[in-house]
Amino acid sequence: MKIALIQASTQIARNHLLFEETKRATEHLGAEVFNFGVVENEENFSYIQISLCVGLLLNSGAIDYVVTGCSSGNGMAIAANALPNVICGYLPTPSDAFLFGRINQGNCASLSLGLNFGWGGEINLRFTLEKLFEAPMNTGYPVESAERKKRDAARFKAIKKLAQTDMLSVLTGLEEELVSPIFRKRELIDFILENATNSELTAFLRAKIK
Repeated sequence: MKIALIQASTQIARNHLLFEETKRATEHLGAEVFNFGVVENEENFSYIQISLCVGLLLNSGAIDYVVTGCSSGNGMAIAANALPNVICGYLPTPSDAFLFGRINQGNCASLSLGLNFGWGGEINLRFTLEKLFEAPMNTGYPVESAERKKRDAARFKAIKKLAQTDMLSVLTGLEEELVSPIFRKRELIDFILENATNSELTAFLRAKIK
């Protein structure tokens, strides 16, 4: 399992903590965790731009799961869910994370990295990530409703696929000013080009970084 970590520029100070806690929470899965920032001395990226990075990582096939966040976590979740093939949970508490990890068959978690992140905030973050990645995932919950929950998750994915366009159409339909900073985030783009399974998307990216 390959997990990417990437958060909005407003929460640069939380990047290292989020990276370390994600590694800790997924160690039992044998997961590889890749940190794509945002860190100091980078361009500033809004949560909208980072959500596009999330979409690129998942739609390219280079990554299986993304852990992200912004000041509240809510804006990032909404923006990420607007993108094709991204199912993002807004997870302010461990119980939210546990239910999302069991029921919704998601591939992205958005965390609150500013709002209510006071004394003991790192403890809530740790427990939230632990409950999200607690094995086994995607089993349905509660047990007596598990099969129905799994059917509903599959139906939601089908609706999302019918209701949304593809990632390439998203990137080409947006103004250059919004998307061009993403193509300059070379660590992320190079990783996608080396690990992606979506040849159409990688061809587009190669053309953009020439």
